Amino acid sequence: MILRKAIYYAVAVVALAATAVICVTFLAMALHAALKPAVGEAWAGVLVAGAAALLAGAISGFILLRANPPRSHKAPPQDRDLTSRMFELAQAKPWVALGVVGAIAAVALKNPRTTATVVSALMAGRATKK
Repeated sequence: MILRKAIYYAVAVVALAATAVICVTFLAMALHAALKPAVGEAWAGVLVAGAAALLAGAISGFILLRANPPRSHKAPPQDRDLTSRMFELAQAKPWVALGVVGAIAAVALKNPRTTATVVSALMAGRATKK
């Protein structure tokens, strides 16, 4: 089954390539016929060859850009404070943040004296900043 799909894809690619070759050939012949009365036989051939070279260059440039996209140079991240990093972590991993909040709540309920000490230290630190 997989081999059959691979064969179908290969046949489709070959058919598409053959169709593209035929279309490009006839477009080149039409361009040559359109240019011949204006510039002559030799210059019409030169212009058709130039158009083919430009088309091939454009296609190869597009393929090269798709294969190796240009790298964007990002500025180094600025140092953020602890609060902003914690909020970013909570947004990225909400279940982990919920677990951390649950663990802190369990410790706070189990040790009310420690919780009161931590809260009073935080309040004292904020009072000295003002």
